[in-house]
Amino acid sequence: MEESRRNFIKKAVIGTTAMTFGGILPSFSAKSYKNIIGANERINIAMMGVNARGKALANNFALQPNSQITYICDVDSGAINRCMPEVMKRQKHQPKTEGDFRRALEDKDVDALVVAAPDHWHAPAAILASSAGKHVYLEKPCSHNPHEGELLIEAVKKYKNVIQMGNQRRSWPNVAAGIREVHNGAIGKPYFAKTWYTNNRAPIGIGKEVAVPNWLNFDLWQGPAPRRAYKDNILHYNWHWFWHWGTGEALNNGTHFVDLARWGLQVEYPTRVTSVGGRFAHKDDWQTPDTQTIGLEFGNNSMITWEGRSCNGMKTDGATVGVVFYGEKGSLQINGDNAYQIFDLNSKLLKEVRDTTKVEATSLTNPSQQLDAIHIQNFFSAIKDGSALNSDIIGGHQSTLLVQLGNIAQRTGQALDIDPKTGKILNNKDAMNKYWKREYQKGWEPRV
Repeated sequence: MEESRRNFIKKAVIGTTAMTFGGILPSFSAKSYKNIIGANERINIAMMGVNARGKALANNFALQPNSQITYICDVDSGAINRCMPEVMKRQKHQPKTEGDFRRALEDKDVDALVVAAPDHWHAPAAILASSAGKHVYLEKPCSHNPHEGELLIEAVKKYKNVIQMGNQRRSWPNVAAGIREVHNGAIGKPYFAKTWYTNNRAPIGIGKEVAVPNWLNFDLWQGPAPRRAYKDNILHYNWHWFWHWGTGEALNNGTHFVDLARWGLQVEYPTRVTSVGGRFAHKDDWQTPDTQTIGLEFGNNSMITWEGRSCNGMKTDGATVGVVFYGEKGSLQINGDNAYQIFDLNSKLLKEVRDTTKVEATSLTNPSQQLDAIHIQNFFSAIKDGSALNSDIIGGHQSTLLVQLGNIAQRTGQALDIDPKTGKILNNKDAMNKYWKREYQKGWEPRV
């Protein structure tokens, strides 16, 4: 029975690859198409972390005709209660609920784990799932520190499973087309990619130690991280700005567009990394930079910069987020949507490809969800027959490492020389010893 179910999954995913955005046939709604496929013939998904981004992912995975969510897992019981009715709008099967995702990994019927927990859990959870024989859809960044990225690569080699990082723009059609334009010489030889992110984030204040809420398993929330006291300004989003659990804006949002920059320039590891910035906008508990510029130099006479402004939303080149490739003959710009523009050396617009994504009224709430479903289907195709991932974990690690190195340069206050073959820091033992790997709570160290 198990073998038959998995063989059907393989055939089912083949059929979805020819579908339009979101895996929906043009003549069928998501709901009507889903009814064609039996409940035992879909890829079974366990969700880990269903607040905000995790809930959006749960909605999208529940909507896919060739998958169903069988577990909703979160250390926050309220998050589970909020996610369940959303999932049930999109699938008939009612998922089981678990406060501890590890119990879901014990279920032989679970095929894949979707990790949307905080950054310090990303790699450890993916490694646990891999060792349990599950595939993994891993939200960016793929790791909290470079060592964990290396462990993920070891895990895939050992367990032979599929791990896809959630840098979804790798699968957006017009974004991919724009990158092909760069590769095919539309702007001549590209030598510089500028990326950025802007926002108007409010201060987080000075946290007070308070009792852990009764809806939260804070010990499991911390998991691999050494234990810290619970404060009232950590959850559910502000952990991003504490080095102990988060990775700052550079990995929170910079990963997406630094990844596109690396893809467009066709580079892997840099030769030199610099960073300047700090916490400038407010005086509070926020530890990571709210203003930061990372510089990445590569051996093929090219470079990438990332500018993050968490607390000043002034647009750059007309957009709050984006990448511009500069070349010998012109420039190509990709912003936050599924579109791109090509300019000549005098800023004259030569070509514009617009985002024409349409949302199915009864299913997805915004165009990016519909586009992200293509990334999900690519993940399913890789599970089915070994199709190439649009973001395998090697590339995911390489892109994540670029901004991790930027943060290491920021925290050390030094320019870093990098081995272009391995990405390792050269001639700086202090940086390697202190920042390449973190300290773990005893007994929680990730291992392959």
